[in-house]
Amino acid sequence: MRRTALLASATLLAALLPMTTAAGASGADDPDPAPVPVDRFEGEVPFASPPAEGLFTWGGDGDDAPALGLTSRADAPEGGKVLTGSYDISGYGGFTHDFAFAEPAHDWSAHRGIRFWWEGRDNGRKIAFEIKDGGANGEASELWTTSFTDDWTGWKQVEIPFTDFTYRTDYQPVGGIDQVLGLTETWGYALTLPVGVKGDFAMDGVELYGRADQSLRAAVTTGAAVYPVEEGRAAAVELTVATTGAAPLGDPVTVAYETAATGTAEPGKDYTPVTGTVTFPAGTPSGATRTVTVPTLKDKRAESAETVPLRLTVTGARPPAENPQVVVDAHGLPYLNAKLPVKKRVADLLSRMSLAEKAGQMTQAERGAIGTGADIASYDLGSLLSGGGSTPTPNTADAWAKMIDGYQLRAQATRFQIPLIYGVDAVHGHNNLVGATVMPHNIGIGATRDPRLAERTGAVTAAEVRATGVPWDFAPCLCVTRDERWGRSYESFGEDPALVESMETVVQGLQGARDGRDLKDGDKVLATAKHFVGDGGTEYGSSTTGSYTIDQGVTKVTRQQLEAVHLAPYRTAVDRGVGSVMPSYSSLDILGDGRGPVKMHARADMINGVLKGRMGFDGFVISDWNAIDQLPGDYASRVRAAVDAGVDMMMVPYSYKEFTATLIDEAGAGRITERRIDDAVARILTQKFALGLFEKPYADTGGASAIGSAGHRAVARQAAAESQVLLKNSGGVLPLKKNQKVYVAGSNADDIGNQTGGWTITWQGASGDITQGTTILDGMRKAGGDVTYSRDASASTAGYDVGVVVVGETPYAEGVGDVGNGNDLELTAADRAAVDKVCAAMRCAVLIVSGRPQLIGDRLAGIDALVASWLPGTEGDGVADVLYGRRPFTGQLPVTWPKTQAQLPINVGDAAYDPQFPYGWGLTTLNRVPEGGATTLKGLGAAAAVAERAGADEVGRALVTKARLIVQRKVGQAVTAAVAKPFADADHLLLTGRYGKAVERLTAAYRAAA
Repeated sequence: MRRTALLASATLLAALLPMTTAAGASGADDPDPAPVPVDRFEGEVPFASPPAEGLFTWGGDGDDAPALGLTSRADAPEGGKVLTGSYDISGYGGFTHDFAFAEPAHDWSAHRGIRFWWEGRDNGRKIAFEIKDGGANGEASELWTTSFTDDWTGWKQVEIPFTDFTYRTDYQPVGGIDQVLGLTETWGYALTLPVGVKGDFAMDGVELYGRADQSLRAAVTTGAAVYPVEEGRAAAVELTVATTGAAPLGDPVTVAYETAATGTAEPGKDYTPVTGTVTFPAGTPSGATRTVTVPTLKDKRAESAETVPLRLTVTGARPPAENPQVVVDAHGLPYLNAKLPVKKRVADLLSRMSLAEKAGQMTQAERGAIGTGADIASYDLGSLLSGGGSTPTPNTADAWAKMIDGYQLRAQATRFQIPLIYGVDAVHGHNNLVGATVMPHNIGIGATRDPRLAERTGAVTAAEVRATGVPWDFAPCLCVTRDERWGRSYESFGEDPALVESMETVVQGLQGARDGRDLKDGDKVLATAKHFVGDGGTEYGSSTTGSYTIDQGVTKVTRQQLEAVHLAPYRTAVDRGVGSVMPSYSSLDILGDGRGPVKMHARADMINGVLKGRMGFDGFVISDWNAIDQLPGDYASRVRAAVDAGVDMMMVPYSYKEFTATLIDEAGAGRITERRIDDAVARILTQKFALGLFEKPYADTGGASAIGSAGHRAVARQAAAESQVLLKNSGGVLPLKKNQKVYVAGSNADDIGNQTGGWTITWQGASGDITQGTTILDGMRKAGGDVTYSRDASASTAGYDVGVVVVGETPYAEGVGDVGNGNDLELTAADRAAVDKVCAAMRCAVLIVSGRPQLIGDRLAGIDALVASWLPGTEGDGVADVLYGRRPFTGQLPVTWPKTQAQLPINVGDAAYDPQFPYGWGLTTLNRVPEGGATTLKGLGAAAAVAERAGADEVGRALVTKARLIVQRKVGQAVTAAVAKPFADADHLLLTGRYGKAVERLTAAYRAAA
């Protein structure tokens, strides 16, 4: 049915808005006030899209959204029209009414519930009904849900008390707010329609009914769900009464309590049973607290943890969502002794664990899937993660620490109190956290050619991540990007495995010493080498994941190519002591082995054979997000394949229950061996002990004050500066002078979201002011320049000395950014227009802010200076530093810059190699650029060969750099294929320590230059 906007008069709309109290409808003393309309469906509610007020549909794919309309019906229960719709849903679908986001939220707290007329079809299907509570608007609120069953025919008024609504645990748009149904700020409602059946519906007369009793306006909460206590001490359980609007209690609230004998602790032996009643009299202020004390008893036995449930019966208020439990801490067992070697602690703990407990350790769930966290103990979960954008509300360091501490507290209710290991994708700083220091993406770090700086960026990231309670980082990506059409290419340090290996100092920045002795420190985290192996080599067009074109596709290589290009960085990572490894989504097709493409999560030859066997990796392997779902066969066979291949922990964000049940069944039936299970769990426990989590499971927030600090941002600023690659600089346009009048334009000059890229605050990132930082424009202004800004270059260009046009990409992540999936390597029409206008009017420098090269050849002649700025992170000051000469340009291309897309893939070492700019290219603005010619190069070559033989790496690198600058001076912009190939080869040779040979190749490039 065609959706048409239906407008109503302001008078009618105002009359239909819910009143703030029932008393406003019918008087304060009326025990049964008149109902308050929400939707009559007579035309007062428009069809619209969020976040504007109106009804809108949604669905899992293009044809899952229902069709809606307003239909005149003689049998309408209320008025003359009803809301009608038809649907045929395969995934999920439904409709929502969001109240106007520009108006105050509605206060429903004075009412008992919500009701509406529904025309039954008697199909026995459940229909979910949810309301949106709190938050900024309907699309940033908290979801509370219930359901009704369509098991009648004809019109029926469905009444749903607000007490029936429960917090939705599988999805929250902003990660949840306070998990309290306050109803004082309600933003709308939504219905989810039945799946797998074609149908239609009719609905009418949504309204609020009844008067709320105190049990809706008041609630009793406990300070925590779990109260760990040392044996022999008393646990103090806090009971707090809270009211909507913080009003004093109108009626008394009583809480009867008693310890229940249903826990694992034995009454009279492990604790003293208690029973009693706590009363909060009428007039008690909201927030008042009482304490119930549960004494535990000490004996001389070594024991695992034991639980004592405390049963609460509340009268006059809503009870806690769950009864609290006291936990008598495990004590006296060898694995708890920090003085014992880790191997002995692991062996002792492993020998005590049940199969279910071991399965739990092999399971990682998403925080958004576990609600309040009770499932952590129910399923003995070993790990949680925050996917990209999965954050607490508010998104602050303190909220992160409190959230994770709450989850760790839940783990204390398990038999052996094995702490969780919490993981995040902190791929360029603690990028999920607003206000954190965001580094350049790896492609920019590769451009710095500065391993010491890479290590420092890792150290800053680790410090900020650990200070929020997170001990595990899913970084660094050791992919070797071989095709810039790949949407993840900016996650790579570059196209040369030697460059990737050189940047793996970041592992030490994250973890500290190679032997793991620093992991327990409050500023270090467990690193993850990903994605094993070959994710950067996937063939364009080989992906079978949705609309992706290259990400998660097939890497086709000879065994020699596999070893030299894609496996090499993992040998280095293992040597550096990396604690975990994540396999790739992609498939590996080793030419000649007869197996064809096999998903990496199922390649036992590579994970068990090469990684754990030949390389000697002794950490644990964590799967990628739901990666086992991409394996062939039924679920049980997919679990077997991944576990037997060597995956130790499975990232199953929302299917953790199914995974643990299946793993237990498969192991119980002998289809997965006990030996394999024990190996996986031992590897996981080893890292938990190394991280010191058994001794200190909770966040050490001592370093939180340094998050986003000047010192940390100084490191990011230096990284941003060193990552800038000067590709062209005709007439010495750069560096700028402070006395010049500078005209700044372009889409990426003043956009912190664009310059930080994907994996920033959310998975895909976003344009705009998404976090704290300095844009490139801000940095230029702070540098003291005379700057005028016009984003689209619409302002007059007359009277300026030089223009700076900052253009490039908008954020994306993973296969969403694949070329061919709605993306290309061309500048937008607006960016091209800005470049053309500014560069036609004055001398100009063009900065390209992007995760990969952009095709600029058709405009290169009209551009005086060209800079590859990559994705510099939050510190635009660093870009300004090189623009204004505070630092010289020293960056070098980490990937080959192509002339056309038809050249892709193009990489250093290719037989045919004719790029716009070769791998390793990077002009400098050093005050003293080396001079000389063939004779000078000959001398540099001899000296470099001596340095190579002597193992004088620093000297050797300096000699090759000097030779490179001499060659670049002669080449200028005349980069031919004869120049490009030996030039690029030289940078690879430099990175592999062959300094003499590197100067030889540079000499060949010099001779080939015009």
